[in-house]
Amino acid sequence: MDKTDCSLNASGLAPSAKGKTVYVWDMDETLILLKSLLDGTFANSFHGGKDLKKSVEIGKKWENLILKVCDSVFFYEEIENFNEPYLDALSTYDDGKDLLNYDFENDSLSSPNDIANKRKLAYRHRAIADKYKKGLQNLLDEQLLNIWNDLYSLTDTFTDGWLSSAHELVRQASGVISTGEDTACNNNSVSLIVTSGSLIPSLAKCLLYKLDDVISHDNIYSSWEVGKLQCFNWIRDRFDSPQTRFCAIGDGMEECSAAQSLNWPFVKVDFRPGNPNRFPGLNKGTLRSYISVMYGTAESDDEEKNDG
Repeated sequence: MDKTDCSLNASGLAPSAKGKTVYVWDMDETLILLKSLLDGTFANSFHGGKDLKKSVEIGKKWENLILKVCDSVFFYEEIENFNEPYLDALSTYDDGKDLLNYDFENDSLSSPNDIANKRKLAYRHRAIADKYKKGLQNLLDEQLLNIWNDLYSLTDTFTDGWLSSAHELVRQASGVISTGEDTACNNNSVSLIVTSGSLIPSLAKCLLYKLDDVISHDNIYSSWEVGKLQCFNWIRDRFDSPQTRFCAIGDGMEECSAAQSLNWPFVKVDFRPGNPNRFPGLNKGTLRSYISVMYGTAESDDEEKNDG
């Protein structure tokens, strides 16, 4: 599917008369698998049906690739200690300067405790957003592109289609509709990611795991320092309307507790074989059922069935 920009769909504008559904996804061990590949818990859950050594090797390859992209594309060595919860967090300090010929290497960025350094960090965040929108296919050399695509395919095969099926469900939940070469967005639904990882590696993961065509850069939140409840509160305020329905999907207790605090339905993902809330398996009908229990059935649900 061609990459599409659903940023208008994800804006803070009021939902349509039929109401907006906001899907809030955890990333690690939900949309992607990494830790469970590295520590062997994914392979071990199959009781000999998966090669443990291969699992660890795949995980290590992902670790190396994520770090390579962070350092070579996203200024990570410079800003890894200056984590922000989302890319636009310092946008008020950005004066809109043309960054085409800006010398990032020699602008002497230091701890952003003053306006000048907050502006320098905001410049980097804007540059990262622009790179995210371009996509890795326009940022990596051919050799690295081949390594990346081969690793994605290898991982998807090893995990029985976890990555591709997770992507497909997010596509449906985000209302991204593909008809031939054209793509469009359903104004009644949007997907966001709230991850416990720091922001820059999380953005790199979204690109590397090919989620960037269904999750825009402004819909990725890091709860690294603020916690998931705070991020969930920001999202609730951003889409504040009596008609908005929320649904959180993840594998951990923190997002479960945060969702319960806000009376949102929570769908717990579990990678163990036989669990219905895993990939492949979890589908939009299941998400709708959780939402209906909390909010009742909405008029937009009938329309969403056509894409689910």
